[in-house]
Amino acid sequence: AGIGIGFYGNSETSDGVSQLSSALLHANHTLSAIDHLVLETVERLGEAVRTELTSLEEVLAQRTELVAAARGARRQAEAVAQQLQGLAFWRGVPLSPLQVAEDVSFVEEYRWLAYVLLLLLELLVCLFTLLGLAKQSKWLVIVMTVMSLLVLVLSWGSMGLEAATAVGLSDFCSSPDTYILNLTQEETGLDSDILNYYFLCNQAVSNPFQQRLTLSQRALANIHSQLQGLEREAEPLLSLEETLNMTEGNFHQLVALLHCRGLHKDYGAALRGLCEDALEGLLFLLLFSLLSAGALATALCSLPRAWALFPP
Repeated sequence: AGIGIGFYGNSETSDGVSQLSSALLHANHTLSAIDHLVLETVERLGEAVRTELTSLEEVLAQRTELVAAARGARRQAEAVAQQLQGLAFWRGVPLSPLQVAEDVSFVEEYRWLAYVLLLLLELLVCLFTLLGLAKQSKWLVIVMTVMSLLVLVLSWGSMGLEAATAVGLSDFCSSPDTYILNLTQEETGLDSDILNYYFLCNQAVSNPFQQRLTLSQRALANIHSQLQGLEREAEPLLSLEETLNMTEGNFHQLVALLHCRGLHKDYGAALRGLCEDALEGLLFLLLFSLLSAGALATALCSLPRAWALFPP
């Protein structure tokens, strides 16, 4: 029963850590998508300013009012690019969710393997001890007594480690937001407004990017209104409209990605994996270590008496 509890606890702990890693990977995907969209949009707008709008001014050089509209559209495009650059808030941050997820997975693989080996070792010790008692093999019982002492030391060591980890994790899970906010701000250097928005994600915290998004949306609307007065037969205008449509599509994707809902969902999933499954698994592993230590201590006390009764 104790070994079964150990296997269950090891599996639950692994599931919780896997959920944590998956949440970190999904958060990294979201942050990377934001950086990619911002970079792509800014590059396309910069290309439009350098080539398409400049060509448009040359085509409409005979129409002073239309040249003024084209120049206004270029200024608005530059303003949009400037505002969008401030949306890639994770660019250049030294803390990478991908690296954290890889480190966590690496440690978890060895932890899981170590516990499986410990469980199998204890199972083999129990089986060979029973075999030695059944066959009244003194040498086998002596060997298993020594092995029981070794496994007992390992069980006590793992129990101490599990108890310390469970206490620390329970203390962390009682109020994780403040600790994670302070740690993330220290590691990343991001403004507290941004971190509060994504970690808390409630109506009391406003979107720190709302002003940039609003200004960008207004600038895009102004570009469309200014281009409506330009001559439709101008060749660069078709390519410019395509660039604007791409920019608006990327902009709407950025609005969705920058909303706190997605990253806060990943944050909640990571906490659930750590504070529910992983913590539950740790408690079962602690129970397993306690039961195995008690059983092995009992075996160490009784086996010498047992082999003394064996026939010579």
